[in-house]
Amino acid sequence: MSIQCEVKSVEPLACNTFRILLKPLQALDFKAGQYLLAVMGDKDKRPFSIASSPCRQGELELHIGAAEHNAYALEVVDTMKNALTEQQPVTIEAAHGEAWLRHESQRPLVMIAGGTGFSYIRSMVDNCISRGLTQPIFIYWGGRDLCQLYANDEMQALAQQYANISYVPVVETAPEGWQGKVGNVLDAVAEDFVSLSAYDIYVCGRFEMAGAARERFCTEKGALREHMFADAFAFI
Repeated sequence: MSIQCEVKSVEPLACNTFRILLKPLQALDFKAGQYLLAVMGDKDKRPFSIASSPCRQGELELHIGAAEHNAYALEVVDTMKNALTEQQPVTIEAAHGEAWLRHESQRPLVMIAGGTGFSYIRSMVDNCISRGLTQPIFIYWGGRDLCQLYANDEMQALAQQYANISYVPVVETAPEGWQGKVGNVLDAVAEDFVSLSAYDIYVCGRFEMAGAARERFCTEKGALREHMFADAFAFI
């Protein structure tokens, strides 16, 4: 469905990542873990995970990583900035994706994100908390360095506040005094679980990362394909 949105704010987070808040100008129903398309032209529609959860009525939050070499994302950020300055609406199409949170499931959850794939996880975690889900939730967030984990403090605080939430940050290059894991985020998950057969697993990152997660965890850790979810799986 095509929807006009008011741009409420565009603010930098860290490492060329921006938080964008949109106000839909008509009712929009979506599920935690779905994505929208930013309409840049008739045949130019670019997907971004919705970082906010459905419980936050009347607001859509996006986290867009827009480094200088990433024109695909940077152009969207610039369009949002211009719309904010000129007080003009932007057009989105929503909601899309089949990798949404299966909140009726009683199985424990493993959520894995690479970079700004965290926005997908953020929506679902927020929804889990709002719904009062009590099963264990294990969150793994990987990035090149700590700067890429732009909501690390927020996630640390959530893990301290809620007994069923465990948060594991993973960086490829660790700063001095780093207390988290170092290396590849999929390796970190593999190290921590003997078996993943009992878990619902949600993955968001580059297609090759999602594909590697499915292949590796189904083969080595007993994960069930029907209990693994990622938008990338529709394309690979």
